[in-house]
Amino acid sequence: MTVEVLPANQPETFYRGAGRIAEFRNVPGLPDRPEDWVGSVTSRFGLAPSGLSTLADGRVLAEAIAADPRWWLGPERADTGVLVKLLDAGQRLPLHVHPDRRFATAHLASPYGKTEAWVIVSARPGAYVHLGFARDVEAAELAGWVDGQKTEAMLAATNKIPVAAGDAILCPAGLPHAIGDGILLVEVQEPTDFSVLLEYEGFGLAGGHLGLGYDLALQCVDRGAWTPSRLDELRGTPARLLPEAADEFFAVRRLYGGERLERGFSVLVVVAGEGRLIGDKDDLSLRRGDTLLVPYAAGPVLLDGQVEVIRLSASA
Repeated sequence: MTVEVLPANQPETFYRGAGRIAEFRNVPGLPDRPEDWVGSVTSRFGLAPSGLSTLADGRVLAEAIAADPRWWLGPERADTGVLVKLLDAGQRLPLHVHPDRRFATAHLASPYGKTEAWVIVSARPGAYVHLGFARDVEAAELAGWVDGQKTEAMLAATNKIPVAAGDAILCPAGLPHAIGDGILLVEVQEPTDFSVLLEYEGFGLAGGHLGLGYDLALQCVDRGAWTPSRLDELRGTPARLLPEAADEFFAVRRLYGGERLERGFSVLVVVAGEGRLIGDKDDLSLRRGDTLLVPYAAGPVLLDGQVEVIRLSASA
């Protein structure tokens, strides 16, 4: 067997979950933590090795890939290029923003920023996300909001967007956002843990500026107005889960039984049903809540049965 069925990987964090990851994965004994970092070679910012995935045999995934990168990634890749999470918002998350690649290269010694996307697995009635400012915001106004922790003013300036199960939304780096409560989602992002917290006081935190200070960190924020038509461009179409703008950063596909997965390193999240994953070297049963790591060495594999899977990988 080459495909790895992954155990849960739930680093501690500052906000609450609501038990949805344990229910989704059908593992009642899991701790009630709001994130599961799936196939992760990325550690939490300033808290390594927290966040790194461990394989079922006890090996740290990052070390296994470093020991045999071609087997895992193939001849064309030097790293996984992607981080996948399950996220269970038991409360509204704080308004925050992630730097783009240009800012990360200049100030954080990283070729990756943190553009991300969300595939909603389940959502309570009336669930929502905050995404982008609805009007232009001056730099001094934003700095004043953050310094004074004027949460109501900040949130009032954002777009509040309803979401439901099945929705998929791209969140470009730089865009202020906050996931509302009552949502379970699959999150795919560039492989970093860079976050600038615009809101922190009500979450028991002292701030969050990546060690840069807020004067510099706030320069990564997109303060421009995001109109309804611009926001519509962040959603996919019936033909593709995410818009073309996502292709620079990652590839995300919704697949069903009977479809074949081309060769390549990827993470799979089974979001509905039951079935099998069949390849030259693998034959695995699948059910809702399973998370799997498919190495390049597995070759092409076939989904079989009444099953729905999200496949997540780096851009080509």
